[in-house]
Amino acid sequence: MTGKCNRGLSVVDSYKLLKGVDVLTEEEMFLASTLGWCIEWLQAFFLVLDDIMDDSHTRRGQPCWFRVSQVGLIAVNDGILLRNHISRMLRLHFKKKPYYADLLDLFNEVEFKTASGQMLDLITTHEGEKDLTKYNIGVHRRIVQFKTAYYSFYLPVACALLLSGESLENYSAVENILVEMGTYFQVQDDYLDCYGDPEFIGKIGTDIEDYKCSWLVVQALERADESQKSILFENYGKKDPACVAKVKDLYKELNLEAVFHEYESESYKKLIADIEAQPSVAVQKVLKSFLHKIYMRQK
Repeated sequence: MTGKCNRGLSVVDSYKLLKGVDVLTEEEMFLASTLGWCIEWLQAFFLVLDDIMDDSHTRRGQPCWFRVSQVGLIAVNDGILLRNHISRMLRLHFKKKPYYADLLDLFNEVEFKTASGQMLDLITTHEGEKDLTKYNIGVHRRIVQFKTAYYSFYLPVACALLLSGESLENYSAVENILVEMGTYFQVQDDYLDCYGDPEFIGKIGTDIEDYKCSWLVVQALERADESQKSILFENYGKKDPACVAKVKDLYKELNLEAVFHEYESESYKKLIADIEAQPSVAVQKVLKSFLHKIYMRQK
């Protein structure tokens, strides 16, 4: 396993902040870690199937699971086993807890939202003829919020809140903040795919070649005149390095780096204001810990 386990570790970190302690009891640590692993298994389930749907070749510098010799499409069943493992762990360790039903509802709802985001991504990016007119900020936002933000940002904090005996119905504002944070995180990813140093971020960006509904192309479409749009329509989604270079030149012409930095600054200010409007200081600490991990990140 080569993942950083950030989502799983965030359950433990958030639970500590909510309780106002540096060290959890043995049972608290076990339960928080179990929920952390459930989130990691949920992500593994998504990624195994996502790689098959995208016909990908590598994941984190290694062959995708379905590309491994003697695995192939058995990987589909492996993904199903990973997902079922979550329900079994929740039943085994949380069945007698008063928040057991809420945990099941939470994982089921987040899984549904993520699958819906994947569907939006697939039908927007892959279905039929390539058509950039389908790409706009609303489409990008819906894909990102459903596909990434809920399971990566909201789910770990929601788990920690349930462990703390809280009702999620009282934290809809916190959910909204975390989904906004997840959106900002994905916009950063889209930016780094084009402008990040491959040596530093650990991968070579291919959003242009892969015809992704990236924040950058959406911003370019909003700002481009007709002749600039024709450059995008002719070159976006092509593997030819010359075509990719033309798209990047257009991004430079439209000054999208500066557009991103302004977006980042404004997003940070709004998130901080929304966080500081929360009545619970402990919740503020949790939200700020998430934000400070990602603000102005380079990888």
